[in-house]
Amino acid sequence: MHAAGTRLLRAWRARRGLRRLRDPRYAFLFEAPPPQEWVALDCETTGLDPRRDEIIALAAVRIVGTRILSSQRLHLLVRPRGEPGQSARVHRLRGRDLADGLPLREALDRLLRFVGSRPLVGYYLEFDVGMIERELRPWLGIGLPQDRVEVSALYHDHKLRQLPEWARQGQVRIDLRLQAIMRDLDLPLRDAHDPFNDAEMAAMAFLKLRALQGAQQAD
Repeated sequence: MHAAGTRLLRAWRARRGLRRLRDPRYAFLFEAPPPQEWVALDCETTGLDPRRDEIIALAAVRIVGTRILSSQRLHLLVRPRGEPGQSARVHRLRGRDLADGLPLREALDRLLRFVGSRPLVGYYLEFDVGMIERELRPWLGIGLPQDRVEVSALYHDHKLRQLPEWARQGQVRIDLRLQAIMRDLDLPLRDAHDPFNDAEMAAMAFLKLRALQGAQQAD
């Protein structure tokens, strides 16, 4: 879609979203995003069932141009309604660790104000967005209206561009695990299952893939 069409579609979505928005204090979510700014996002949850499990930590970091602004970060613990259960073995957050966490709605309010209208960047972002929107829709009447950039999809397209045309027509298996992506892009690995580390790795991969795409287009 050309730029004018993209602007018209974004404006139409904003008008529709504003009509559905139940609290006008969040109208800023539908403003035009600052140019060349994104927010990398990650959640930790009590499990992988979006209908039943809960968010227990939220992290986000801003990206401006080609820089990750690690000083402009958000890292929140969320007090769950139930117990973390078996997932505590993975993310190492126990019930007593989360006892002083924020109520989910307060944490989401802080997240929304941190993100604003900036596009979201993440690794398997659809799951995180779905978990957030499960709370957001009954509360505000909307989902997350920001544009989204999926790092695994960017990486998949990057790897396909490196293949000859005949190879692209077949079934190509590309390792889309975050650790594999980071290694292949020669980027530093952070300790997994920490939401800020995961958000920062997604941000690094995003910037590297954007740079590689720009270099390939210039050739």
